[in-house]
Amino acid sequence: MDKQHLLSEQDDDPQFPGPGNPGMPAPDLPQGGGASAPPGEMMDNVPGYEGTGSGGGAEGKCVPPPNPGLASPGRGPSPPERQWEIPSISEDFAKDAFIEYASSKCCYSSRPAKELVFTDLQAHNTYRYRLETFVESRKTEWDSVPYTGQVVDSYGSCVPAPWDIAVQVPAMFQNGKRAVQVPHTSSVKGCHNCLALGKSACQKCIASGWMQCWVCNGSGRHMSDNRCSHCNGVGRVRCTECSGRGSKTCHTCTGKGQLLFFINLIVEWKNHIYEFVPDKRSGFPVDRVSKVTGELLFTDTQYMVYPVVSFPDNAINQASQRAVREHQAQFVATSRILQQRQTIELIPVTRVHYTWKEKTYIYFVYGAEHKVYTDDYPAKCCCCTII
Repeated sequence: MDKQHLLSEQDDDPQFPGPGNPGMPAPDLPQGGGASAPPGEMMDNVPGYEGTGSGGGAEGKCVPPPNPGLASPGRGPSPPERQWEIPSISEDFAKDAFIEYASSKCCYSSRPAKELVFTDLQAHNTYRYRLETFVESRKTEWDSVPYTGQVVDSYGSCVPAPWDIAVQVPAMFQNGKRAVQVPHTSSVKGCHNCLALGKSACQKCIASGWMQCWVCNGSGRHMSDNRCSHCNGVGRVRCTECSGRGSKTCHTCTGKGQLLFFINLIVEWKNHIYEFVPDKRSGFPVDRVSKVTGELLFTDTQYMVYPVVSFPDNAINQASQRAVREHQAQFVATSRILQQRQTIELIPVTRVHYTWKEKTYIYFVYGAEHKVYTDDYPAKCCCCTII
């Protein structure tokens, strides 16, 4: 189906940027490890990044994107309508699918599937509308790593705004996350955890380097007043945690005594999906449609899509209008929409009426995979449940 017939009239609007707008490149994160989230009093006030908190698992400061505005429809030709109906499947397909279904159940007899007599096959085909909105969100947070002589990109120069920093977008419609260092926000400060000493007191021995002997409990004697062989009668042994030094290498600065502070830009890409399947009230549970594929009738990928307006099933038109409206309202204020994609699939559903041993039953064959659904299979043991 031609997409121009399904969409409201539209043209490309040059005033709205696409997903790949160029910006200022940002360096990768410094390598190194062990630094904890810096305390608030150590963080500088960087213009444009006021209120940025520390990292360490806490939520960073969310940065809303510049206002992208709203796209306006243009004009396009309207091709003639086409009918998108698929007849019910043949009896042979329906029977083969039913036999395969019964054979896959450990406590189902395949006799009904093999001996059934068809009385009616009815097409109850439905559609699946899906809108995908791929967005990018950005937040900022202070971070630090041990200082080992890295170049200090201090904030003496102009600090770019969060949305002016160019970050390579991954494949469209795939979730991802990346952290980059904001240029010109680096500074070197003494480690707050060890007071810039590079080491901290051992907590196990309280900085003494010694521990009470666990064999003699510090008495120096063991069993009938014999001298303790473990501590040679001293009553204490060297601390195994710090090897008797009384101090340990600071885990925050890894012994360097200094930390490199900077602002991290956390960029996250997320694909949000809206899905709608109209209920044809045939008795078939529409939630099972999510497990099968159908015939792709229509696909439309743009920076921002326009609602479908002329599809033969008006429920799809209404769902498209609702989805586009909801996604724009939900994401425009907090994220940048990079691309949207909407699709319409025809999902074949056939309701099969049959008799077996003079009783009437129903089952459904659905999807391109010819899956079967039934809640009244006539020959199963009492321990079985429908899955």
